[in-house]
Amino acid sequence: MTHDETPTPAGPTGPTGATRRRGLLRVGDRVQLTDPRGRLNTITLAEGESFHTHRGYFRHDYLIGQPEGTVVRNSGGIEYLALRPLLADYVLSMPRGAAVVYPKDAGQIVTMADIYPGARVIEAGVGSGALTMSLLRAVGDGGSVHSIERREDFAAIARGNVEDFFGGPHPAWELSIGDLADVLPTVAEPGTVDRVVLDMLAPWENVDVVAGALAPGGVLVCYVATTTQLSRLAEDVRADGRYTEPQAWESMVRGWHLEGLAVRPEHRMIGHTGFLLTTRRLADGVDAPLRRRRPAKGAYPVAPDGAPVDDAELWTPEALGEREVSDKKIRKVRRDIEARPEL
Repeated sequence: MTHDETPTPAGPTGPTGATRRRGLLRVGDRVQLTDPRGRLNTITLAEGESFHTHRGYFRHDYLIGQPEGTVVRNSGGIEYLALRPLLADYVLSMPRGAAVVYPKDAGQIVTMADIYPGARVIEAGVGSGALTMSLLRAVGDGGSVHSIERREDFAAIARGNVEDFFGGPHPAWELSIGDLADVLPTVAEPGTVDRVVLDMLAPWENVDVVAGALAPGGVLVCYVATTTQLSRLAEDVRADGRYTEPQAWESMVRGWHLEGLAVRPEHRMIGHTGFLLTTRRLADGVDAPLRRRRPAKGAYPVAPDGAPVDDAELWTPEALGEREVSDKKIRKVRRDIEARPEL
């Protein structure tokens, strides 16, 4: 496509959202502007609108019809590099109610859970829709992602974010409101789900219902924030008896400064955001192999009299890291999303 061609509007041809990712910049496109100091601003292109800062302005019309990678100069002589934001950029800047799954963790989930084109995936909860977008990208239009969210307000925020990113409803996505234990048996026949991804406070409460839905060899991935949650989840997965030995890890990302021979780690890094635990569904009637390693001394606490400690004392909401999001914040984010112009 030459620079003189008329921009082609996004349409239903090709994979969902693909037309929004290529071609000349169009009205309605999100554009990420980078100034000479590396500071970012994101705008939505509109005819007749302007981008203003305390150091000058420029008209959106200067970018409409131009290719990505264009540099535009404002009235104060400041140059901005204009590119469409990547999925990681969008996730970190989109409106949110619940905390989002960071791109580094979403990438790990897609890879380690082996989310493949055409896979049937169950996700709970949906939060603000960050992970949902990565899952939909991986399964493609021929797959299926069924997201289940307990809170209607979170679901509304997630739907707005996902549809804004893809330019409309995604054909592979369904969103249900309710508890996973209640909804999952009604949307999936036993043994028909390929992958389950849980991002919730107490995923161990759903180990049983997930085992019923997963096909043999299917993967369960759980995203939890604290070591207390991780411990409880691992023990319940083992106790269920229908899963392989769980594996857990966390990922950390450290950027590097590159300037001639001055190559060194950045002073800041993306450290702990959450733990990931994976396990796979065994075939029916198969007993999980016994672990041969001996638990460390003190791994299972006991009371002074030698009796096991009651679970209620170990797994309190505070110990599990439960944090409430204020209703005021949720209402504001939802109003902002609903006030967006129609796609």
